[in-house]
Amino acid sequence: MVNGTGAPDGREREFALRGWLALALGLLAVVLGALWTVQGLGYIEGSVMTDVRIWAVAGPPLALLGLASLWLGLRARRG
Repeated sequence: MVNGTGAPDGREREFALRGWLALALGLLAVVLGALWTVQGLGYIEGSVMTDVRIWAVAGPPLALLGLASLWLGLRARRG
C-alpha cells in the first residue's frame, strides 16, 4: 500500500510476502547441507560431526531440497 492506495483487505501485503518463507527455508537448507557435507568429509575440524560419514551422506540431499525450495519460492514471488 502506497499513500493509502491499494486493497483495504490486505491482499497487497499478502502478495508482497508470498514466497519469502520458502526462500528463507531454502537458503537455510542449502547452507546447512553444504556445512554438513564438508564437516562429514573432514574439511572442517573441531566438531563431533567431523569425519562422520552420515553427515557427508545427509548433506547433499538437504542442499538439493533447499535448492528446490529456493526455486519454488522464486516462482511464487514472480507469479
